[in-house]
Amino acid sequence: MTVKRNSLINETKIFFRNVPSTLVVLTAIAVIGMNLLANKSINLPFDWLALDCGFIFSWFVFLTMDIVTRRFGVKAANMLSIFALLINLLFAMVLLCASFIPGIWSQSFVDGSENVINAALDNTFRGEWFVLLGSSIAFVTSAVINNILHASFEKLLKNKKRAVAFTVSSYISTFIAQFIDNLLFALIVSLNFFGWSMLQCVTCAITGAVIELLFEVLFSPIGYKIVKNLEDNNVGQEYIDLINKGATSNESSCNGCK
Repeated sequence: MTVKRNSLINETKIFFRNVPSTLVVLTAIAVIGMNLLANKSINLPFDWLALDCGFIFSWFVFLTMDIVTRRFGVKAANMLSIFALLINLLFAMVLLCASFIPGIWSQSFVDGSENVINAALDNTFRGEWFVLLGSSIAFVTSAVINNILHASFEKLLKNKKRAVAFTVSSYISTFIAQFIDNLLFALIVSLNFFGWSMLQCVTCAITGAVIELLFEVLFSPIGYKIVKNLEDNNVGQEYIDLINKGATSNESSCNGCK
């Protein structure tokens, strides 16, 4: 048990030493922005349709997950997802502490409404436990599903061109994972605490997934260029060699058992 734990710790260290820091930073920032903007609902012309502003960042999170999955594998993408979530939780704790510091927000200087606006801003950055819990569960679940689906479809399309395999895999995995992400958040948070109906939860999940898929369609060519650059320049080769060595060792052990 100790050997496996030490092996996982070593693998994690090597991964974060090899993955481009830009990808790590942008993923963490996108997760923070996604969860923060999820507090704002969009005014739509139909009562049965609902959507929040989190989609502005959520598509980018899944694009970076696709890039990492393609180059480093599912386990690496899952590690990055968990790391980004932990950074988000830390950021949320900092905002929580800041919201309790006595003071006045600059936006609250409106005659007769200072206290109301100031309290509202504090509550926005303070958040609520159910929003944080719902977003965390939804993100981790959908991120793991996205990473597994992307890798699976890449294998199915391995005889296709690299760009085609990456693009199609990104489209399918993003739509399904985003639908699950939106639906879980809506069912955990919006249905129970924001007064949404079940129909609104489902339409929000579908609408959000479609919008985020459109972003993926627009920006996946850039994602593929990043992947190709990583592959052509052997970025992260140390981690990939480690994973391949582990896979070879496991295969040898299984053959020995036979």
